[in-house]
Amino acid sequence: MLDQLLPPAVRSSVAFTDDPDEACYPGEESLVATAAPGRRREIVTARRCAREALLALGHAPAAILRGATREPLWPTGVAGSITHCAGFRAAAVAHTTEIASLGIDAEPHAPLPPRVLGPVATPSDLDLLAKLDVSHPEICWDRLLFSAKESIYKTWFPVAGRWLGFEDASLSIDPDAGTFTGHILIDGPITELHGKFLVDRGLIVTAALL
Repeated sequence: MLDQLLPPAVRSSVAFTDDPDEACYPGEESLVATAAPGRRREIVTARRCAREALLALGHAPAAILRGATREPLWPTGVAGSITHCAGFRAAAVAHTTEIASLGIDAEPHAPLPPRVLGPVATPSDLDLLAKLDVSHPEICWDRLLFSAKESIYKTWFPVAGRWLGFEDASLSIDPDAGTFTGHILIDGPITELHGKFLVDRGLIVTAALL
């Protein structure tokens, strides 16, 4: 699925199930120390996907720890992103000489829970969603908006080094091309980020690149 959203310079790995007997990779025990069993399996599988993607990029397997804001810590010279939700775990990586930063996200293809949309959407986002709900009602656009903004944040943070709230970006979406643009509404090194989306297998998957 990610291959349809990412250029050849990016290596990715995807899993749709977990191995319940898979051991935590040495050095990553702290990531799952307090996690519930289901969450633990998600993290273990997603980190395995990350190592598979890194191996395809030419990097030896290693523990992938978290930074101060829970971001994955990649080898020097690597841009990457990890996502996991019910029924899907994935990672994508690239050399920073080819892709400066990237973000991926996956969500169930279902409406956002009540009261979540308000904090996520700007006024222009709400106008956009109203139009898309009429023209393409088969897609849960509120959830896609959420996922796209997650991918945008994951792309923004390694470059800007600071938080980007949901309200700090508004979206343009081309439903027929399967693309989106994030318009950054605060000062920073990036003013726009572009990405693609896919709806398949009961999932919404988004990817943004810089």
